[in-house]
Amino acid sequence: MKYIFNIFMINKKKDQILGSRRFSNYWWATITFIGGISFFLTGLSSYVKLELLPFTNSIDILFIPQGVIMVFYGTLAISLSIFLWLTIIWNVGAGYNEFNNDSGVITIFRVGFPGKNRSLLLEYRIKDIQAIKIDIKDGLTTKREMYLKTKDDREIPLTRVGQPLRLSEIEKQATELAKFLGVVLEGID
Repeated sequence: MKYIFNIFMINKKKDQILGSRRFSNYWWATITFIGGISFFLTGLSSYVKLELLPFTNSIDILFIPQGVIMVFYGTLAISLSIFLWLTIIWNVGAGYNEFNNDSGVITIFRVGFPGKNRSLLLEYRIKDIQAIKIDIKDGLTTKREMYLKTKDDREIPLTRVGQPLRLSEIEKQATELAKFLGVVLEGID
């Protein structure tokens, strides 16, 4: 029974893609919110001449120009943190890549922002895939991405957004996927 299950799993491969629910997004949403509230309350304290933040002396700050600028920056930071929290709640970017040799179909699914086109579902036939392509650029902004390259020269990204994968890890994943799909691997010298 176990042997039959393993044969079934060999013909189907599914990779989960982590969306916005990463530690770094939680971290930046929280830090931005705390900073924004602090700036906003400091600017507001300078206007109403009432201490709204404990352990500070913001009454002595002139409302014009410092208080106005602090309220403005606080409002921007709070707005940005709300946007970050909403992307975390909606889990934008999450999904999966499914490669099914039995049906000959590759399914790429991603979750987007709420609205008419919230879900992105792309399906390709395996026979339309020309290669698995790796794009590696080291330097100040490291780029290590893996693409499905179709016969009509379209490149569909497969790697998740976030920290770049180690070179050995992306090469291993690309090699395994190319063998699984029976296509060539491009981009490795």
